[in-house]
Amino acid sequence: MTPTSFDGIVALVPVRSLSGAKSRLGEPLDAEERADLVLALLRQTVAAALTASQLAGVVVVSKDPDLLREARAMGAASLLQRTDGLNEGLTEARLAFGAEVSAVMVLPADLPGVSASAIDQLAEAAERVLSSAPEKPVVALVPDRHGRGTNALLLAPPDAIGFCFGESSRAAHAEAAGAAGASYLELDGPLSFDVDTPEDLLEADIRGLDHEVGR
Repeated sequence: MTPTSFDGIVALVPVRSLSGAKSRLGEPLDAEERADLVLALLRQTVAAALTASQLAGVVVVSKDPDLLREARAMGAASLLQRTDGLNEGLTEARLAFGAEVSAVMVLPADLPGVSASAIDQLAEAAERVLSSAPEKPVVALVPDRHGRGTNALLLAPPDAIGFCFGESSRAAHAEAAGAAGASYLELDGPLSFDVDTPEDLLEADIRGLDHEVGR
Protein backbone atom coordinates (compact mmCIF):
# COMPACT_ATOMS: atom_id res chain seq x y z
CA MET A 1 0.00 0.00 0.00
CA THR A 2 1.22 3.49 -0.80
CA PRO A 3 1.65 5.59 2.38
CA THR A 4 -0.46 8.73 2.77
CA SER A 5 2.54 10.60 4.19
CA PHE A 6 6.26 10.04 4.40
CA ASP A 7 7.38 8.30 7.58
CA GLY A 8 10.97 8.42 6.45
CA ILE A 9 13.09 9.33 3.43
CA VAL A 10 16.60 8.03 3.01
CA ALA A 11 18.97 9.91 0.72
CA LEU A 12 21.18 7.78 -1.52
CA VAL A 13 24.34 9.65 -2.51
CA PRO A 14 26.22 7.85 -5.31
CA VAL A 15 29.82 8.88 -5.96
CA ARG A 16 32.55 7.41 -8.11
CA SER A 17 36.04 6.71 -6.86
CA LEU A 18 38.61 9.48 -6.50
CA SER A 19 40.82 7.67 -8.99
CA GLY A 20 39.90 8.94 -12.44
CA ALA A 21 37.08 11.09 -11.08
CA LYS A 22 35.47 13.71 -13.33
CA SER A 23 37.66 12.84 -16.31
CA ARG A 24 35.74 15.28 -18.51
CA LEU A 25 37.32 18.07 -16.44
CA GLY A 26 40.78 16.93 -17.49
CA GLU A 27 41.63 20.10 -19.39
CA PRO A 28 41.17 22.74 -16.65
CA LEU A 29 41.94 20.45 -13.68
CA ASP A 30 44.64 17.85 -13.11
CA ALA A 31 43.92 14.52 -11.43
CA GLU A 32 44.64 15.80 -7.92
CA GLU A 33 42.42 18.85 -8.42
CA ARG A 34 39.61 16.68 -9.75
CA ALA A 35 39.87 14.40 -6.72
CA ASP A 36 39.77 17.44 -4.43
CA LEU A 37 36.66 18.68 -6.24
CA VAL A 38 34.88 15.33 -5.88
CA LEU A 39 35.71 15.17 -2.17
CA ALA A 40 34.58 18.76 -1.57
CA LEU A 41 31.28 18.15 -3.37
CA LEU A 42 30.72 14.93 -1.45
CA ARG A 43 31.29 16.69 1.87
CA GLN A 44 28.92 19.47 0.88
CA THR A 45 26.22 17.02 -0.21
CA VAL A 46 26.47 14.88 2.92
CA ALA A 47 26.47 17.92 5.20
CA ALA A 48 23.36 19.33 3.51
CA ALA A 49 21.54 15.99 3.61
CA LEU A 50 22.37 15.37 7.27
CA THR A 51 20.83 18.73 8.23
CA ALA A 52 17.74 18.45 6.00
CA SER A 53 14.65 18.16 8.20
CA GLN A 54 12.80 15.87 5.79
CA LEU A 55 15.41 13.10 5.66
CA ALA A 56 15.60 10.15 8.02
CA GLY A 57 19.02 8.99 6.87
CA VAL A 58 21.86 9.43 4.39
CA VAL A 59 23.71 6.61 2.61
CA VAL A 60 26.79 7.16 0.46
CA VAL A 61 27.20 4.53 -2.26
CA SER A 62 30.65 4.04 -3.79
CA LYS A 63 33.32 1.54 -4.76
CA ASP A 64 35.92 3.74 -3.09
CA PRO A 65 36.63 2.74 0.55
CA ASP A 66 38.33 6.09 1.23
CA LEU A 67 35.21 8.01 0.22
CA LEU A 68 33.07 5.72 2.33
CA ARG A 69 35.30 6.29 5.36
CA GLU A 70 34.93 10.02 4.82
CA ALA A 71 31.14 9.65 4.68
CA ARG A 72 31.04 7.64 7.90
CA ALA A 73 33.25 10.19 9.63
CA MET A 74 30.65 12.83 8.78
CA GLY A 75 27.82 10.74 10.21
CA ALA A 76 26.39 9.13 7.08
CA ALA A 77 25.87 5.43 6.47
CA SER A 78 27.83 3.79 3.66
CA LEU A 79 27.51 0.99 1.14
CA LEU A 80 30.44 -0.53 -0.71
CA GLN A 81 29.09 -1.07 -4.21
CA ARG A 82 29.67 -4.57 -5.58
CA THR A 83 28.13 -4.16 -9.02
CA ASP A 84 29.13 -1.94 -11.94
CA GLY A 85 27.12 1.09 -13.00
CA LEU A 86 25.17 3.88 -11.35
CA ASN A 87 21.73 2.29 -11.63
CA GLU A 88 23.04 -1.00 -10.32
CA GLY A 89 24.68 0.66 -7.32
CA LEU A 90 21.51 2.54 -6.48
CA THR A 91 19.52 -0.68 -6.73
CA GLU A 92 21.93 -2.30 -4.26
CA ALA A 93 21.41 0.60 -1.86
CA ARG A 94 17.66 0.53 -2.24
CA LEU A 95 17.58 -3.17 -1.41
CA ALA A 96 19.83 -2.62 1.60
CA PHE A 97 18.23 0.52 3.06
CA GLY A 98 14.81 1.02 1.48
CA ALA A 99 12.75 -1.58 3.30
CA GLU A 100 12.03 0.50 6.40
CA VAL A 101 11.40 3.90 4.80
CA SER A 102 8.59 5.26 2.68
CA ALA A 103 10.78 6.95 0.06
CA VAL A 104 14.30 7.24 -1.31
CA MET A 105 15.90 10.39 -2.69
CA VAL A 106 18.87 10.11 -5.04
CA LEU A 107 21.33 13.01 -4.63
CA PRO A 108 24.36 12.69 -6.92
CA ALA A 109 27.44 14.22 -5.31
CA ASP A 110 28.13 16.81 -8.02
CA LEU A 111 25.57 19.52 -7.22
CA PRO A 112 27.31 22.70 -6.02
CA GLY A 113 23.98 24.34 -5.21
CA VAL A 114 22.86 21.57 -2.86
CA SER A 115 21.52 22.69 0.51
CA ALA A 116 19.25 21.40 3.25
CA SER A 117 16.50 23.78 2.12
CA ALA A 118 16.68 22.59 -1.50
CA ILE A 119 16.48 18.97 -0.35
CA ASP A 120 13.52 19.74 1.91
CA GLN A 121 11.78 21.61 -0.90
CA LEU A 122 11.83 18.52 -3.12
CA ALA A 123 10.58 16.27 -0.31
CA GLU A 124 7.79 18.65 0.68
CA ALA A 125 6.61 19.10 -2.91
CA ALA A 126 6.47 15.34 -3.37
CA GLU A 127 4.54 14.91 -0.14
CA ARG A 128 1.93 17.44 -1.28
CA VAL A 129 1.46 15.40 -4.45
CA LEU A 130 1.20 12.21 -2.40
CA SER A 131 -1.40 13.77 -0.10
CA SER A 132 -3.59 14.72 -3.06
CA ALA A 133 -3.48 11.22 -4.56
CA PRO A 134 -2.47 8.78 -1.79
CA GLU A 135 -3.36 5.74 -3.84
CA LYS A 136 -0.62 6.44 -6.40
CA PRO A 137 3.16 6.15 -6.18
CA VAL A 138 5.14 9.37 -6.56
CA VAL A 139 8.08 10.08 -8.83
CA ALA A 140 9.56 13.57 -8.33
CA LEU A 141 12.71 14.83 -9.98
CA VAL A 142 14.85 17.86 -10.60
CA PRO A 143 16.13 17.87 -14.19
CA ASP A 144 19.52 19.26 -15.07
CA ARG A 145 19.77 22.75 -16.53
CA HIS A 146 19.97 21.31 -20.05
CA GLY A 147 16.64 19.52 -19.63
CA ARG A 148 17.97 16.07 -20.42
CA GLY A 149 19.41 14.58 -17.25
CA THR A 150 18.17 13.93 -13.72
CA ASN A 151 19.94 15.76 -10.89
CA ALA A 152 17.74 14.59 -8.01
CA LEU A 153 15.09 11.89 -7.86
CA LEU A 154 12.54 10.99 -5.18
CA LEU A 155 10.62 7.71 -5.31
CA ALA A 156 7.75 6.84 -2.98
CA PRO A 157 7.61 3.98 -2.31
CA PRO A 158 11.31 3.27 -2.87
CA ASP A 159 10.57 0.75 -5.62
CA ALA A 160 8.02 2.93 -7.48
CA ILE A 161 10.12 2.61 -10.65
CA GLY A 162 13.52 1.35 -11.66
CA PHE A 163 16.44 3.74 -11.79
CA CYS A 164 17.00 5.11 -15.30
CA PHE A 165 20.11 7.28 -14.94
CA GLY A 166 22.12 7.70 -18.12
CA GLU A 167 21.57 9.46 -21.41
CA SER A 168 18.20 11.30 -21.52
CA SER A 169 17.34 10.09 -18.02
CA ARG A 170 14.76 12.81 -17.50
CA ALA A 171 12.60 11.38 -20.28
CA ALA A 172 13.33 7.81 -19.19
CA HIS A 173 12.22 8.48 -15.61
CA ALA A 174 9.08 10.27 -16.82
CA GLU A 175 8.23 7.35 -19.11
CA ALA A 176 8.78 4.84 -16.30
CA ALA A 177 6.54 6.90 -14.00
CA GLY A 178 3.78 6.88 -16.60
CA ALA A 179 4.08 3.14 -17.09
CA ALA A 180 3.83 2.63 -13.31
CA GLY A 181 0.75 4.86 -12.99
CA ALA A 182 2.67 7.17 -10.66
CA SER A 183 2.08 10.82 -9.93
CA TYR A 184 4.92 12.65 -11.65
CA LEU A 185 6.43 15.95 -10.54
CA GLU A 186 9.32 18.09 -11.77
CA LEU A 187 10.95 20.92 -9.83
CA ASP A 188 13.45 23.58 -10.81
CA GLY A 189 15.87 25.24 -8.44
CA PRO A 190 19.47 25.06 -7.19
CA LEU A 191 19.67 21.28 -7.61
CA SER A 192 19.36 21.72 -11.38
CA PHE A 193 23.02 22.72 -11.68
CA ASP A 194 25.73 20.05 -11.73
CA VAL A 195 29.46 20.12 -12.46
CA ASP A 196 30.54 17.75 -15.18
CA THR A 197 32.34 19.76 -17.89
CA PRO A 198 34.76 22.71 -18.10
CA GLU A 199 31.79 24.87 -19.10
CA ASP A 200 30.07 23.88 -15.85
CA LEU A 201 33.10 25.01 -13.85
CA LEU A 202 32.98 28.38 -15.61
CA GLU A 203 29.25 28.63 -14.90
CA ALA A 204 29.90 27.81 -11.24
CA ASP A 205 32.30 30.75 -11.10
CA ILE A 206 29.71 33.02 -12.70
CA ARG A 207 27.06 31.88 -10.24
CA GLY A 208 29.38 32.38 -7.30
CA LEU A 209 29.38 28.67 -6.46
CA ASP A 210 33.12 28.15 -6.83
CA HIS A 211 33.68 28.72 -3.11
CA GLU A 212 31.09 26.05 -2.35
CA VAL A 213 33.26 23.34 -3.90
CA GLY A 214 36.56 24.32 -2.37
CA ARG A 215 38.06 26.19 -5.31
